[in-house]
Amino acid sequence: MITFTVNGNKHEFSGDPSTPVLWYLRDELNLTGPKFGCGMAQCGACTVHIDGVAQRSCVMPVSTVQGKEITTIEGLSENGDHPVQKAWVEHKVPQCGFCQCGQIMQAASLLSTNPTPSDEEIVQNMSGNICRCGTYPRIHKAIKSASKSMTGSAGVGYFDPSQAGEEA
Repeated sequence: MITFTVNGNKHEFSGDPSTPVLWYLRDELNLTGPKFGCGMAQCGACTVHIDGVAQRSCVMPVSTVQGKEITTIEGLSENGDHPVQKAWVEHKVPQCGFCQCGQIMQAASLLSTNPTPSDEEIVQNMSGNICRCGTYPRIHKAIKSASKSMTGSAGVGYFDPSQAGEEA
């Protein structure tokens, strides 16, 4: 029996230990935030936090989460008011929305370890999350905004999206 916590609730898994965490979250717990995108940990749509760190759940076997805490977008904030979620709404980041849960989880993980990332650090950290709609300038601006709201400062090298060809 593999035991772990998802969004604050204990769970036990007795199935095939090689089952990807993503399938358990979606098929057994009906959590639809993490998405199946590529199945190779290349797109980031399946991103969740494992013990607070952004991880790709599509390639992570359930056997590796024994005793760990998994947080999905559904558990990031009970009321959807995490600073990153609020910044996403404020800056109208999503277009189709498919990748956005993974993008938000990746950004929240970044800001939890680096509350004032530079533009280069944001680009580097977010580079494994693909947005087919190309909302990268808005994603970047939202991360800077969330950083500012979390720390009370603009951080290092505040990003100006107008210089990237995206209207504010």
